[in-house]
Amino acid sequence: MAFNDRFLRACRREPVDATPVWFMRQAGRYLPEYRTLRKRYGFLELCRQPELAAEITCMPLRRFEVDAAILFSDLSLPFLGMGVPLTLEEGTGPVIEAPIRRTADIARLRVLEPEADLPFVLETIRLLRAELRVPLIGFIGGPFTMACYLVEGRASRDFSRVRALMFQEPRAWHALMALLTESLSRYARAQAAAGVHALQIFESWIGTLNPLDYRMFVHPYLQRLMESVCLTGIPVILFGTGTAALLEDLAETGGTVIGLDWRVPLDQAWARLGYRVAVQGNLDPAVLLTPFEVVAAHAERILRQAGGRPGHIFNTGHGLLPETPPDTVARLVDWIHTYRLDPPVEGRG
Repeated sequence: MAFNDRFLRACRREPVDATPVWFMRQAGRYLPEYRTLRKRYGFLELCRQPELAAEITCMPLRRFEVDAAILFSDLSLPFLGMGVPLTLEEGTGPVIEAPIRRTADIARLRVLEPEADLPFVLETIRLLRAELRVPLIGFIGGPFTMACYLVEGRASRDFSRVRALMFQEPRAWHALMALLTESLSRYARAQAAAGVHALQIFESWIGTLNPLDYRMFVHPYLQRLMESVCLTGIPVILFGTGTAALLEDLAETGGTVIGLDWRVPLDQAWARLGYRVAVQGNLDPAVLLTPFEVVAAHAERILRQAGGRPGHIFNTGHGLLPETPPDTVARLVDWIHTYRLDPPVEGRG
């Protein structure tokens, strides 16, 4: 079987024969075969065993004609190598046993050494590269999102402790962000060296910040991380939620693709970005819980907003929900691939 590079061409804003499609969290909790494995293994155990992690990565590829695979892993794994005890609770995410709450807590952290600390992730990538016929997407958390978990201890509604530390202890905040940025840069480069074709940065909680605070406390570190990853030559997707007020700032970091959540119209977002980057998104994942005629109507609206321009990757605006019917996902993938829209008028993007 020939290698399908449709996704990679879209990342580079090159013409494609059909809109490429993949889904965040496409390898995991909504698939019955994954739930069967979870009855036998803990989540962290699945991440630590390369053969099992590779198997889960491939599960959706056997059901759907998606144009990319997303590595089965968890963004919190670097904490294991940085000296941060944690547990992984499915449905909750990482839970930090001793959150960072003051300057002295940062001293106990160390910079990640991916080859020594996370060899199982890199081995999973190497196993997948040997068998996949679609691009493999690796991923890391963004520095702000990783700091959110470290300071709050777990996912939060508003991340108030994080913002309080940022405002009250700016020196501690900048020290933490510098350490996280260096660790994440190393991890991203290690994934690229192991063989991922592209990398997504999940700056999931960045939308909790206003633009001024983002520029002061996060942008320099996210830009430093992006510059480091882009040196590997692979496409880089930058994704966050609630980012409508930050789109231009995020694009300024230099990523290849900007991932959009479902709260912002795709056409308006892309126009604000000047069509200078590819975009990914942005179906509300809750739509996939509805009858297929509703799913198709929402998907068509997004494709019409994309306007046939090179550089659109269809995806959900957040991860697939546990209740998502796999048959609906399969029908949507096929529907996206067969949908055709005339290219945009010359001079309009």
